[in-house]
Amino acid sequence: MTRMIEFGIYLPQVGLGFEDILDRARTMERLGYDALWMYDHLYAPGAPQAPSLEAWTLATALLARTSRLRAGHMVTCNNFRHPAVLAKMAATLDVISGGRLEFGIGSGSVELEHEQAGLPWGPARERSARLEESLEIITRMFAEPGGATFKGEHYEIRDLPCLPAPVQRPRPPVHVGGAGPKFTLPLVARYADVWNVPTYALDRVGELSRRLDEECEKIGRDPATIRRSVEAVLVIAEPADLDAALTRARRHYGHPGFGLDAGGLAGNPDQIAERISVLAGAGISSFVFFTHDRASTSTLELFAEAVMPRVTGSGPAGA
Repeated sequence: MTRMIEFGIYLPQVGLGFEDILDRARTMERLGYDALWMYDHLYAPGAPQAPSLEAWTLATALLARTSRLRAGHMVTCNNFRHPAVLAKMAATLDVISGGRLEFGIGSGSVELEHEQAGLPWGPARERSARLEESLEIITRMFAEPGGATFKGEHYEIRDLPCLPAPVQRPRPPVHVGGAGPKFTLPLVARYADVWNVPTYALDRVGELSRRLDEECEKIGRDPATIRRSVEAVLVIAEPADLDAALTRARRHYGHPGFGLDAGGLAGNPDQIAERISVLAGAGISSFVFFTHDRASTSTLELFAEAVMPRVTGSGPAGA
């Protein structure tokens, strides 16, 4: 199946004011990027004293002040909000934005912030079970806006309406990220429209994709109905500036969890375009990038002008 290639920028909102983020969003919109992605944390992990805007409030404000750019979270923490409330939030934002919401959700990633806020954490199996019930409730509320019912171990709703319904039909794209073959990939197979391969698993994309195909086969789902995306560090610069850009990237994203060495994209525009083409040939159709310099205008322009046309066959929107 041939799919359109999409490009998004992941911009963790730590230490950035609203006007700074809005400026980047409008630059992305002008240049033809598809989506802006944010994190969903109560504070910046590892930097609790740094300012960090709340995820869904921020997304609403950005979508209200842009016209084409899509927005979402990589990923919403399931433990922060009851799934019925979250489904209502998502449907409302999809309506307000004219159908520009990307809905990402996960089981949570930072135990400490849960402990500090008095929110449930629990072992991976329990968090995955809560996430599965949430996905069931949220997708039912999207599909049955007149009234959805579900009873599980962790959550229960009864004849609960979700009106107005989301603009996007059958629903806003549901993104589930992760690499766990035991808990995560079965949830992707059952509920996701998009599977996001996180930075720490980029060296295993092929293997994990095959495992996802197997999970789809178990439940009779066509694997081609799930889009594949990657989340990766992007270091792009002209040859004379590449060493400095790599040094900066290692300072911010050198931890193995960011996957810079395992699967990051680093090089000049020609090298980046070639790497994206290879990944696209392997079935990846959506790319979500951390840039080495937190989405500076010059980097956004370089990628849009020198890489996008080679990969998508069209010029940058701002040209």
